Amino acid sequence: MPAPAPPPVTTRNAVVFLAVIAGGAAMYWMQDILTPLALAVFLAVMVDSFARVLTMRVPGFPRTMALPAAVVISILLFGVSFWVVIDNGRGFFDQMKDYAPHLNGIIAKIAHAIGIQIAPTIDSLINQLNPKAFIGQAAQSFGNFASSAVLVLIYLGFIIASRRGFARKIVSLFPHHPERERNMKLFQSIRDGVEQYLWIQTVTGLMIAVAAWVVMMLVRLDNAFFWAFLIFLAAYIPILGGAIGCFLPPLFALVQFPDSFWPAIILFAALQAIFFIVGNVILPRMQGDSLNMDPTVVLLSLAVWGALWGVPGMFLSTPLTVAVMLILAQFEGSRWIAILLSEDGDPQGERMLSGKGHGPAPDEPAKTPSSGKKHP
Repeated sequence: MPAPAPPPVTTRNAVVFLAVIAGGAAMYWMQDILTPLALAVFLAVMVDSFARVLTMRVPGFPRTMALPAAVVISILLFGVSFWVVIDNGRGFFDQMKDYAPHLNGIIAKIAHAIGIQIAPTIDSLINQLNPKAFIGQAAQSFGNFASSAVLVLIYLGFIIASRRGFARKIVSLFPHHPERERNMKLFQSIRDGVEQYLWIQTVTGLMIAVAAWVVMMLVRLDNAFFWAFLIFLAAYIPILGGAIGCFLPPLFALVQFPDSFWPAIILFAALQAIFFIVGNVILPRMQGDSLNMDPTVVLLSLAVWGALWGVPGMFLSTPLTVAVMLILAQFEGSRWIAILLSEDGDPQGERMLSGKGHGPAPDEPAKTPSSGKKHP
């Protein structure tokens, strides 16, 4: 009986396209379930990275203590970040009360410039916004955030606890060694992509935050460390974080220095230059060399994952797209999508490996000697 003919390329691509749409709809519908799990997996990869760094970079560090130490370090980092935001945020909002006369002066200037004779005050604007109507929404949002954070920690605990059985599950799922080796390579590529993303965003975020802190100290902007720390945290959201850090400090410079526009202008120009150099020179080069992702795809993935999962989707947009690109590259019907997502058209790095002489590409069978003997 002859083998059935493969489906036409058009039919295959149409099926892949419909499958992508159906998968996106399922992710949007199940976002309350999938978002905490995705964040927990991301944190688990981060903890595992800390553990491997401790074993590789710290001489004589016991391997059995690497994972507990990484968990403690991660908790301390998140705790310190939370404390810095809460402690400095309290002083920041207390200081905003002293800026009320300055805000009234700025509002009066803007009102007179556009032809309004009687300028409103900041108190009247706040009363018109009716803040009591937003208290319930804010409380509900905070409750949802707290419950999501608890759920993420529960998922993280179970993922770390079941980490030891992962190798046995892989052996049971893929009993044949070549198939198991190929899937382990895929998992390691995804893990390395997430680690590279963390490293790139941390390094570039520190560059931007330190340079912004220096500029804000030179113009004597209040709460310079608080603004620099917020800019560092916002840097983990591609593109959007830079926009937030570039516009908010100059706006508050207008409030702090109502008699002169020069501090705000200098701050805005300096931050624009910092974000332009890091975002358009350093970051694309690091992403292209490490993540092998097209810069346009980074922007598109931010919009897509943000529409699907909101702020957590924006935060996870790049590592999720890296994982999707590597998974799609494993199948012939979806490989063309992975090629479009990659920077150099080689999502798995096979061309680089074959060019360096590290052996045949995964799709090429190893050549046997003419004598017919097998390789050892």
